[in-house]
Amino acid sequence: MMTDTAASTLTQEDLRIRDFQHWSLYLNPDQSYLGRVCLVARRKDALDFLEMTRAERRGFFRAGRKVRRALADLFQPDLFNYASLGNVYRHLHVHIVPRYRGARVFHQEEFCDPRWGQPYEGREAARTVGDETLLAIREALRAILE
Repeated sequence: MMTDTAASTLTQEDLRIRDFQHWSLYLNPDQSYLGRVCLVARRKDALDFLEMTRAERRGFFRAGRKVRRALADLFQPDLFNYASLGNVYRHLHVHIVPRYRGARVFHQEEFCDPRWGQPYEGREAARTVGDETLLAIREALRAILE
């Protein structure tokens, strides 16, 4: 689910933004796409996107809309990508990836979408930011979502 970043000392739990009834929201340490987050199913045996329970499906769309609105308020992305691949992390999860036509500045750092107009990349294009910036993004999202 999460991309490894050598510079970060934060754990997955440190990057948890909030829990919803059926999903937990985490900040991805790879911020190649400012605000990239992941909704992870809370059910222990959830594996396949198409095997979501009815309650998980309703909860996913409810939580997803809130997250999209929070990201839109904070960073004004031009587009959103959504991905549920499961190649590395087998548990049911969906990446929400804001996409940007132009640069954004957050926490005194400039973020440019490295592949605007193309599919987003994962590990190959990982952008490492400091723990302080990751925590600032997490807190900004928490403040809107709580």
